[in-house]
Formats: sequence, C-alpha cells, structure tokens
Amino acid sequence: MTRRTKTLAERRSTHPNPGRSGLAALLFVAANLLPTGPASAQDTVRPSGDWPAFGRDASNTHYSPLAQIDRGNVGRLRPAWIFQTGITGTFQAEPVVIEGVMYVSTTGNHVAALDAKSGKTLWTYTHKARTEKIFGPPSNRGVAVAGGLVFEATMDGRVIALDAKTGRLVWDREAVRPEEGESETASALAASLGDKPVQGSSRLGFKMPPLVADGLVIVGVTGAGYGLHVEDEKGGLDGGAVVGIEGGYGRRGWLAAYDAKTGEERWRWYVTKADGWEGGFVEKTADGLPLHRDIAAEKAAAPEHREAWKVGGGSLWMTPAYDAALGLIYLGTGNPAPQNFGLTRPGDNLYTMSLVALDVKSGSLRWHFQQVPHEQWGYDVASPPFLLNYPTEKGPVKAVAQASKLGWIYVHDRADGRLIAKSAPLITHKNLFVPPSPEGTVVSPGPLGAVSWHPVAYDAGSGRAFAQVRHGAATYTVKTAPAAGGRGEIRYTETGEAKGEPTFSTLTAVDLAQGGAVAWSRKAGSRLSGGTLATAGGLVFSGEEDGHLDAHDAKTGEILWRFQCGAGIGGPPVTYTVEGRQYVAVAAGGASFTKGSGFGTGDALVVFALPE
Repeated sequence: MTRRTKTLAERRSTHPNPGRSGLAALLFVAANLLPTGPASAQDTVRPSGDWPAFGRDASNTHYSPLAQIDRGNVGRLRPAWIFQTGITGTFQAEPVVIEGVMYVSTTGNHVAALDAKSGKTLWTYTHKARTEKIFGPPSNRGVAVAGGLVFEATMDGRVIALDAKTGRLVWDREAVRPEEGESETASALAASLGDKPVQGSSRLGFKMPPLVADGLVIVGVTGAGYGLHVEDEKGGLDGGAVVGIEGGYGRRGWLAAYDAKTGEERWRWYVTKADGWEGGFVEKTADGLPLHRDIAAEKAAAPEHREAWKVGGGSLWMTPAYDAALGLIYLGTGNPAPQNFGLTRPGDNLYTMSLVALDVKSGSLRWHFQQVPHEQWGYDVASPPFLLNYPTEKGPVKAVAQASKLGWIYVHDRADGRLIAKSAPLITHKNLFVPPSPEGTVVSPGPLGAVSWHPVAYDAGSGRAFAQVRHGAATYTVKTAPAAGGRGEIRYTETGEAKGEPTFSTLTAVDLAQGGAVAWSRKAGSRLSGGTLATAGGLVFSGEEDGHLDAHDAKTGEILWRFQCGAGIGGPPVTYTVEGRQYVAVAAGGASFTKGSGFGTGDALVVFALPE
C-alpha cells in the first residue's frame, strides 16, 4: 500500500468571512510510540478525547463532548497533517483513535495505524483479496479495535484480526465467497438495452465497520438485494439502472458473530424468514401509510413462489447500536430481491426493510419494525440506528432512533420495538409507495433517500439530531425484454432520474426533544455525503461531494467554516484529542458518483486543528 504524510501548503481554506480565508498549515511532526494493546472499544470506558469505535461508542450517536474547537474559534481551524493512502476513490472509512493511535481502513481493505498527533505511519497491512468478484466498488467503512486487536470485515467476504501493535495478521475467517450462488447473466438484456454495460451484482461481501460486543465481532453482508443493473457513474440513476429482474436473482442476507479471540463463528441470523416470510399481506405500513398493493394478485402468485425467501435479499449496510444492559443490538435491513420488482416475491418479505433487535449472545430476534412491507423502491433501512433517552409525558424512555430513506426519523422503545414517535417529514413526498408502472411512476424520495447510509449525529444535551438529507425523485418504469434464444420474455424495472424534479441536499436539524420538529434546514452547494459529527463546542461537521468539509453552528445551521479537501468527502468526520489538543479528521476520496458529477476523487485522510 502506497502512503505518505505531507503538508497542505497547496490547499486552501475557504470561509463565509473573507477575512478568515487563504491560510494553510504546516505539517506538525512529533515523536511516535507504538500503541499498547487497547481493551474493548465498546465495553470499556475510554477517555473523552478518544474516538474508540464507530459512532464513538455503542450508542452510535456520533457526538463528542470535546469543546476546545467551538463556535467562536472554528474559523481558525487549519490542516495539521494529511495521510494519503495511494489508492484513489471510494474512501469512506471512519477512523478509530485510541490512546494517541489512529486506525483507518482504506479502499481495497488495507489498514494503517498512524500517530494521531503527527500522521506518522506506525504500521500498514496490505490486504490480498482472494477474488475480484465483489459487490460494487472496493469501499470499506472502518475497523473496530478491542483487546489488542484490530478487526476488519472485507469486501471479498472475510473477517480478519490484526495485532494492534504491529499489524500482523492474527486470524482470518472466510465468511462467504462473494460469487457463490451467483445466477445472473447479463447477455439476456444487453441487446434490448442498446448494449449498455449490464452487470450482475448479487455478490456478498462486507462494507460496515464491525461491532465488538460481549466478546464477539458482529458484521453483516451487503449485496444480497440486487440483481442485474446498468453501471452508471452519476450515482446509479442518470443513465437508468436496470434492477428487479423477474426471477430469483438475489441472495439471502445475514448478520453473524465471531469469537473475538479465535474468529470462530458463534451465531448467524438470516434476514429473510424461512417460514412465513410473506407475513400478513398488509395494506398499510405499521405507521398507517397506504402501500397501494394488489393483494389479490400477490396471494394468487404465492403458491408458485413459496421459496422466494431463499434468494430474498436483505443487505446490512451499517454498524448496529448496542445496549449492554438489555443485551440487545439494533440494526437496519435492506431491500428484498429482486429489487424494485415484487411480482415474484409475494407478501411482506419479512424481515427486509426493518429495524430489528437481536439478542447479542444468541442472535435470536427479539423484535422487528418493518418500515416498508413488500418494498419496491430501494428504501433500505441503511443509516445506523442510535440510542437516546426520549422524553415523554411519563418521563424519559430508553429508545432507539433511525433516520430513514423515507424522510422521517422513527423512534422506538428499545425493549419491545413499540413506535414512540415519528419526526416531521424531512422532504417533500410525491406518490409515496405508488408501484412502478409501464408508463413510468415518478416517486419522491428516490432510492438515494432522504437519508441513506450516512450516520446521523445526535446531541443529547440539546435533543437534536443532525441529518444529511437528499431531496429528489426517481422514475420507476416496468419494461420487458422480448423472448429470444429459446427463453421467454423477461420483465424488469428501470430506475431513472425524474426529469424536471428538483434535486438538492440539506443539512437538517431535527428537534427530537420537541416532538421531532425541524429546527432548521440549510441547503448545500452540492450533494452531502459521509455523515455528520456533533460536538459540545456547538458545532456540526458535514461533508459535501464537491470536496468541502463544513462546520455549522448547531443552533442556527449557519456555516462558520469551510475547507476544500480536494476530493469528495466519503466518510464520517471524527474528533479526538492528543496531549490536550483537539483534532478533526475526515476521509476525502470521493466515489464514482462524484467523478460523474464533475468533482474529483482522491486518497486523503485530512486532519485539522487550531493553530498552536
């Protein structure tokens, strides 16, 4: 893995206040020590200056009590150092920082340990993938650190443990072969689609940072809910994405737990329910919204498709939250397969499109809340859930919240899944849950969200959640590839950008302490990405695909500081302290959609601090 740390003299900081702009910083060099073996990132209380796990702790709030950088001085924030991975693009990792050492995974599942004060490389691990047949780009969203080991789940279907002091491989567990069970063939559709690059992508691998809890390393697979599609560098919509091919072209999603010391699998939970995955053929969502389903047609088709659950999808995108007192983990599940085409999977398709609670020791299901039964639009429950104490008339309730692609934040009782509250809408809805049609159905939101996989920061002190919200619609069109070569016709759904519909992003503050009202919403200059970070300094950090990292006033949403990182922000920002000095770090690598939108890709982890 090629890497280097350098100054940012060529880069510029830009601010709404012209008097603050045009300054750069020199690289700070310091002596470096190898880290001692860290204890469990989730199970041990860490100094407030660490960022010891994804989300900072098992509550997944992406909030830090650090306040050295605040509303009054953030305009002086400058680059301290930069680490370049040597691999351009799809850099989405959230770093972990423990006792002055930063651990970060890169594109291609390589890992580096860095001195968190200077950026000096302590060790690197170069990953050698066992197959090139992976789902999507080779992105990875972070590692976990516990018990002197660094854990990573890889795109080629492995869970590995590295020695935290040296980077030496301690154990390597092959969890799944990505190409195993693959059944798609692109040739059947290529001619009818004008020879666009049709590809199959029902390959299983890992993107999420692992959760370490109760001596277990817990991860879930992505890629289960997809079939054939047209590759499109503009985010999967502008050129038309062929998804939802009629038939059994998906995989079965699952979450598994591995012994942190040995790598042995302890339990596995499958997203699709083997008996009764059709559910109750409900006509409305659990919160009362009409689904516009043809229940009679689904029930008539059910006998022919009794085993659709075996390839029923349900990817798992992001790290669960964990309540140690209840012994429960909370995670969101993805769309059923075939995506956007429900005729060959009649019923509610349990437990896809759900927030679920599992017993951490056994993996058994405690409860589920299905946001969209029989889903056909790509509304994965993707953004990581976060824990909070939700105020009610009878006092605070221990709750779990999830910001959805549908455009609401849902709040549930942690113990039983009861829906306690639902925020005000974060977007303008249009034809919600109206199914795809031959003439094309325009629906808002489209498959990119409202809130996609990007983490939402939550400040318990103010009761506000801060979400990157995408506003936009998609056109869902049912099409047919004619019979040819001894096969019958094939129906599929094409998802495309809804022409003439507004498309933009907002950073939106939701006041969960006041019934879920929108406190403020600020329109961004480009599409927001990576997720948010809130701090006790009264700040919210948020990245854009055009390369800007922004610092907002948490009370008003005003942008107080901006920095152009040179490539789209791909991962969630984090903050930490070393020797009493506070830093903010973010991955700036961009992705295929940033390149397609005219913005650059890169390979930089950029770290900021106030001048000494």
